[in-house]
Amino acid sequence: MKTLWLGAASAAALLCAAAPALAANAPDLSKAPRMGPWGFDMAGRDTSVAPSKDFFDYANGTYLNKLEIPADRSRYGAFDALQELSQSRMRAVAEKSAANTKATGDEAKLGAFYRSFMDEKAVNALGAKPLATDLAAIRAVKTHDEMAGLMGGTMRKFGGSFFGSYVHDDAKDPEKYTVYLVQGGLGLPDRDYYLEDRFKTQKAAYEAYIAQMLTLAGWERPAENAKAIVALETEIAKVSWTRAERRDDDKTYNPFEIAKLSQYAPGFAWKQYMDGAHLGKADRVVVSENTAFPKIAAIYANTPIETLKAWSAFNLADQAAPYLSKEFDQANYEFRSKTLSGQPLQQPRWKRGVNAVDNNIGEALGKLYVEAYFPAQSKAKMEALVGDIRTAMKSRIDGLDWMSPETKVKAQEKLAKFRVKIAYPDKWRDYSGLTIKDGDLYGNMERAAAFEWDYRAARLGGPVDDEEWGMTPPTINAYYSSTKNEIVFPAAILQPPFFDPDGDPAVNYGGIGGVIGHEITHGFDDQGRKSDGDGKLTDWWTAEDAAKFNAQATKFGKQYAAVEVLPGAHINGDLTMGENIADLGGLLLALDAYHVSLGGKPAPVIDGMTGDQRVFLGWAQVWRGKYREDRMRQQLVTDPHSPPKYRVDVPIKNIDAFYEAFGVKPGDGMYVAPADRVRIW
Repeated sequence: MKTLWLGAASAAALLCAAAPALAANAPDLSKAPRMGPWGFDMAGRDTSVAPSKDFFDYANGTYLNKLEIPADRSRYGAFDALQELSQSRMRAVAEKSAANTKATGDEAKLGAFYRSFMDEKAVNALGAKPLATDLAAIRAVKTHDEMAGLMGGTMRKFGGSFFGSYVHDDAKDPEKYTVYLVQGGLGLPDRDYYLEDRFKTQKAAYEAYIAQMLTLAGWERPAENAKAIVALETEIAKVSWTRAERRDDDKTYNPFEIAKLSQYAPGFAWKQYMDGAHLGKADRVVVSENTAFPKIAAIYANTPIETLKAWSAFNLADQAAPYLSKEFDQANYEFRSKTLSGQPLQQPRWKRGVNAVDNNIGEALGKLYVEAYFPAQSKAKMEALVGDIRTAMKSRIDGLDWMSPETKVKAQEKLAKFRVKIAYPDKWRDYSGLTIKDGDLYGNMERAAAFEWDYRAARLGGPVDDEEWGMTPPTINAYYSSTKNEIVFPAAILQPPFFDPDGDPAVNYGGIGGVIGHEITHGFDDQGRKSDGDGKLTDWWTAEDAAKFNAQATKFGKQYAAVEVLPGAHINGDLTMGENIADLGGLLLALDAYHVSLGGKPAPVIDGMTGDQRVFLGWAQVWRGKYREDRMRQQLVTDPHSPPKYRVDVPIKNIDAFYEAFGVKPGDGMYVAPADRVRIW
């Protein structure tokens, strides 16, 4: 999936004491604030910077100069402002459900889940007690084979494994579900954190954090075990694939029969692992990082069982920490958010509470969210915009001078088969089989995780549910699924600055139009292009066309790799390739679609800005934001998206219409010679 970026009256009283009700200073949650009178924040520009010199700073400079990142965040901008609105709306829904003692069904579960999270006094009183049963299971392990079974079981709850697993659409048989296995075993954000000197401070802090967590959990020899765990994970990091390597859809599709996997990667008890994960009926799996598996399995086999047990105890405590007493929660925040991302303060408990509800029973919450906050007319307007962008893509494919007629036919077939989902599912999830209890946050989290896992595991080998959504309605994001060949836009992103139903069409085309185009282009980026209109991973290109595409993609990657975001820290052009191509394609499609929407009439001029200028400004506005340095350094290593500034400035340099719109000339900072501009879609 490619993305753009929880009773009784007494319990309700405890909730109100822990989190003051919204009514005290009730903000207007009905609409997202408009961005200026016609959809763009003209006051946020920095007109002392010429658009031909630095377009992102021109479009957003004054806003960014005044912007202070809130203390409970590691970044802030357009996405984050909308996320805060979405969190406030989810809070209103959750608090209403939590206070409704007559609620039934999913609403009652939602309310109980939120109450259990917000009852901080009860959570603190339990200390490490919720971990006792799971820690006892770890202590009882005597052999490596038993540990493999326990690691499989952690897929259904808290804990860690050297290998991850999940049930998903089979990339080469997309009408059926299969099991995927992926490399795991690392507790830091990326293998680079173990292997590169620039992250040695974070690595040392990680060892101290492991010792702290083991101490809180009551595990023996915490300092000694922490040292052994970091050494173990460093060995795993050395043999793990890079994130850029893991992007390749061809190289990461490696089917194995379970019996043959045991021969290929001996030293790890695969049958016990699969049984522990409730995937024992699978006789076939798809391995992602195939060359890493034998090496990680050998590391596992050669690691003393006591170290494996300590590693498992740490992973249990680390993952469960946000749902345990203050000592665990604070330690987790101090390392995961403050040390790694530079976030000065922990987020308020209510924000973490609504996020937990959304992550675990999100469609129960999302259904009520949509009823309260999503205007039905926005869906119809979005459908029209999607139609315009699809038409623009059809014309672009027809007009490509580098693609053969044979490949164009296949590309048009794929485009015609695109599915579109807007705002919310037509069929909502049923949570009737999930047990949620007041006063049992840890248990609720584990039961919700097991419920979700077993729901997916039960579908193994069966037909794919094409109506399923991969995001909940309150999510500020969008995505493309290669196996379903579909684009999906949750309700919460369909508001300013992305989409203003009463705003200037040009800004809407630059905002949500660019996002729609971005997701459509994902179907034709360096990986999305490998799947056909039915979602099957297959090569439908001529060799000559593929070579031409790859040459332009490589050229584009070099433009990003040349960008030094922070001293010694560059954009990884290979890791960000797919998102970069989608940004370029998305903006081109948005511009084309806007021109078509004019019906041959000239674009109006608003506040001295032409139609094309406003499309580019609309795109720049949605990416405005700031990052703390630690968060940015982490993003450059882990995130397939480029930093916001370069999601604007780099693609735009390759669009001829930008030069015409803002009079960009040789010698200007935004200038790229025509021969050096990238031409893909």
